[in-house]
Amino acid sequence: MLPGVGIPLAADLRGHLLRRYQRFFADVETGDGAVLTVHCPNPGSMQGCATPGAAVRCSTSSSPRRRLAHTLEMIRVGRAWVGLHTARANALARRALAAGLVRELAGFAELRPEVRAGAGSRLDFRLAGGALGRRPAWVEVKSATLAEGSLALFPDSVTERGRRHLEVLAGLRRRGERAALLFVVQRADCDRVAPADAIDPAYGAALRAAARAGVELYALGARVTARAIRIERRLPVLL
Repeated sequence: MLPGVGIPLAADLRGHLLRRYQRFFADVETGDGAVLTVHCPNPGSMQGCATPGAAVRCSTSSSPRRRLAHTLEMIRVGRAWVGLHTARANALARRALAAGLVRELAGFAELRPEVRAGAGSRLDFRLAGGALGRRPAWVEVKSATLAEGSLALFPDSVTERGRRHLEVLAGLRRRGERAALLFVVQRADCDRVAPADAIDPAYGAALRAAARAGVELYALGARVTARAIRIERRLPVLL
């Protein structure tokens, strides 16, 4: 088990999912029978994580600029809450990297988010500084929510963007810089991560090619609750 690193959450609105539609919308029925349309912050297919009738929790914003006050944060799948907010994975990764939870990526003095890695490409983090002469490290983060048993799978739908990220990482590695892909599994019932070849075989092939080119692969498993999402352990990435 890793020392607790996480992000706070206030997912106080309880309900059951009625439907998810048009990628960014979901209808939720609360305990008193009210039906609310909420923001869905997950652009993927949410395969296995969008079952009508499943328990869900939502956060609430008081911002007058928001069209929808509530955001779908998590859904109950079996005995686990699954975090659906993809931006939470990046926030978790940032704290994990800053805390040195991925020891291979620890010890850098600078952690910059959303850094341009070439024409038309941007990666989640760039680590630099620290030990004299140490090579910078680029890190791209992917949020995994799909699972078969205790095996987390990514992606949950065909992702050309994800393949492009792998190509960029491999190109950086060939240029002599370090490059890493970090999976954040937002569910506590998984102990391994693998590419979802049945869904996107091209992504699986690109992931294996990137690994052969020297791209480093890491994964962290998180427990999702109404009050926080906390990193619990490192997970192996299976190819």
